[in-house]
Amino acid sequence: MNIEKELYTGLIPKMSCKDYTVSQESYELLLNTDYDMMVTLPVPPDLENYYKSETYISHTDSSKNLIDKVYQRVRNHTMQKKYALIDSFNTPGKKLLDVGSGTGDFLLTCKSKGWTVFGVEPSNEARIISKEKKVSVCKDLDSLSENSFDVITLWHVLEHVENLQSYISQLQRKLKPEGVIVIAVPNYKSFDANHYKEFWAAFDVPRHLWHFSQTSIQKLFKKISMNVEKTLPMKFDSYYVSILSEKYKSGRTNYLKAFWIGFLSNLKARSTSEYSSLIYVLKNK
Repeated sequence: MNIEKELYTGLIPKMSCKDYTVSQESYELLLNTDYDMMVTLPVPPDLENYYKSETYISHTDSSKNLIDKVYQRVRNHTMQKKYALIDSFNTPGKKLLDVGSGTGDFLLTCKSKGWTVFGVEPSNEARIISKEKKVSVCKDLDSLSENSFDVITLWHVLEHVENLQSYISQLQRKLKPEGVIVIAVPNYKSFDANHYKEFWAAFDVPRHLWHFSQTSIQKLFKKISMNVEKTLPMKFDSYYVSILSEKYKSGRTNYLKAFWIGFLSNLKARSTSEYSSLIYVLKNK
């Protein structure tokens, strides 16, 4: 069976979720038991229009409200941790591709540390901001040479990709044989996901087409002979996601309650390893 069709086969309805960011429309989440992952249906034919929102701050440098300011403050901290991670791989070269590079801040950080950096970013507005920061960014992977990169990173990007398995294979072709792919995605098996259910902000329908577990990442990349070498937590995500989720659920911002749920999620994950978001470090077999 074609792998793309396989991902949409034998799906079990789990819940209905609302798009709180743009359209207020409802979408279904369905479980693929073979891969232990959920999919969003239907996929809007004009999906790019669902990213056109001032509140979609991954593509802006906005600091208009408290949530934006928290996001930007945490982003600056995690930027350094992300750099420390890729620098720890000791790859033969220092050529980085950041897929879904947004406004280019991670690329800029790595460039300042001596890396040769390239980005892929579909948003024209974000590419314009990136180019103002003097980093090289293109619209898609097609224009990039194969076997070129020592490290490829996707920070909360894979959940947005439409032709998932084809895209994963394309990423591998851009990677040097001894290179590393780093993927960060939300984890729908975390405590905060189970607590907020259909209100969990990291479902983010319809922009998030896939909802991964640790099993699904392992199985998807095993198809292209890549192994998960290491799995790491993104502990700040439970707090940020809980702030948004609390607002979706109750209609108002409750920072104390959100912080408590985020704290509980991280606490429970110390024994389950099911953090709100996870980073996967992948290498060729």
